[in-house]
Amino acid sequence: MYNLCVIGLGNPGPKYHNSRHNIGKDFMFDISKKFFKEFDEKLKLEALVGESHDNKVLWAIPTNYMNDSGKTISKILKSTNLKIHDCIVIHDDLDLDLGSVRLKEGGGHGGHKGLKDIIEKTGKTDFYRIRIGISHPGIKEEVTNWVLNKFSPEEKILINRAYSAFDEVFELLIEKKYQDVQKILHTK
Repeated sequence: MYNLCVIGLGNPGPKYHNSRHNIGKDFMFDISKKFFKEFDEKLKLEALVGESHDNKVLWAIPTNYMNDSGKTISKILKSTNLKIHDCIVIHDDLDLDLGSVRLKEGGGHGGHKGLKDIIEKTGKTDFYRIRIGISHPGIKEEVTNWVLNKFSPEEKILINRAYSAFDEVFELLIEKKYQDVQKILHTK
């Protein structure tokens, strides 16, 4: 029986690999290497999945598009013992400085289409989110292109620091020591 599901949001296909919008998915691929060999595709769930920590942690990356992420999460909730508050969704956040990592419980979608779809399809908001800052382009009309662009080499340095910060707190997340995680991430 699972205690936790960690979900990394992103879009499918090489076109989106290493883009700002795919940072949740990219974080998942990076951190998961420590805990299991590879993801298996589960067509029924529309996801790549893996298990770790004596099969207590389910890792999932939706294989559908970002704005359809809720479909995968709904399927996971229906086919496991997990509830929405057992889920941690890793996603990009325009409102945070590049490379910032924050843990948030519940809340709205803030315009993020992946979160919006999760909330609409599950009817719930009380899941945890790991918000990874990708900064804002400064002009609303440029947001779509911004999130689909890849990071510059200079930006990638900040993203690698974010990976390290996340790596530092990951075991605490697995143990559901959320206040400890927030204390570490939010005071850096």
